[in-house]
Amino acid sequence: MKYSRIAVRLFEREGEDTFYDPVYHGRTLKVFGMDEWPGKALKYLVDRYREIDYGTVIFDTEGDFPEDGFDTIIRVKDGEGTGLDPIALAREGLLDGYTAATIVQTVYGLDRTLTERLYADFLAGKVRSVPEAMKSDGKYAEVIRESYTPLDEAFYSGKLPEFGKNILVELGETYSITLAGIAFLVVSAVIRHRRNTMIGVNDAAVLAYTTAGGAAIPLITRPIRARVTVLATQYAIDSIMNLAGPTLVLYHDPDTQSVIYETNGVPPGPMRKHVHKGEAAFIYRTPETINVEWGELPR
Repeated sequence: MKYSRIAVRLFEREGEDTFYDPVYHGRTLKVFGMDEWPGKALKYLVDRYREIDYGTVIFDTEGDFPEDGFDTIIRVKDGEGTGLDPIALAREGLLDGYTAATIVQTVYGLDRTLTERLYADFLAGKVRSVPEAMKSDGKYAEVIRESYTPLDEAFYSGKLPEFGKNILVELGETYSITLAGIAFLVVSAVIRHRRNTMIGVNDAAVLAYTTAGGAAIPLITRPIRARVTVLATQYAIDSIMNLAGPTLVLYHDPDTQSVIYETNGVPPGPMRKHVHKGEAAFIYRTPETINVEWGELPR
């Protein structure tokens, strides 16, 4: 059944369409699958939401997401600039100053007092970028310098991105999971209040592995009207599986499928059908029930 205008068709089952409706099922859809299947599902969902004129923000660690339709592409490469400096973004009004300070806190391990001092220096105009904060004579600079590297210096350099309606954050060319996590956090903070937007992440488990990436997940999964988040991954890990929201199970190893069913509370028996290539199981809950629907993915 289709409940709202932002429902999208997942597959057909016995002559009837099965829809994912964020209003009814939950605004964060978790997608688990092997190899290329999560990316295929994410691409399909992006196309469907563009049909209803939703903006799209995609974080792609695989490096093969089609670039058509994006007006902003942020490429993260080791040793090259991205312009994703949270303090510089705050100076331009793309972030508030306190959020920028807490991003630095998360990435470099500042305590609350040092974070407040950094924020105060930002307000006073003493600090205009993360590299300036690192080179300053404030006590927070000592902590930042402990883990600050030339890769960080290069990462923060460059022109600030435009952050258009459709954004692709291309993470497939960086080997540094740390830089990928920082990019994920900074962009998530910038777009966290957007509505009429679909946010997609592949691979969500990889990006959530770092401290910075883990801090980004709540920013994009907090329920907001007229926003949809799709977390696609090859890894059945608790940090993703235990998030609220429905689950789409694609082709995967049988034991991995079993873990996903178990985590979602699906009872053993006929409700736990094995998902083959090209098929999917859609698991969603209501306050009273657990439901599983099966079908073939659109080609």
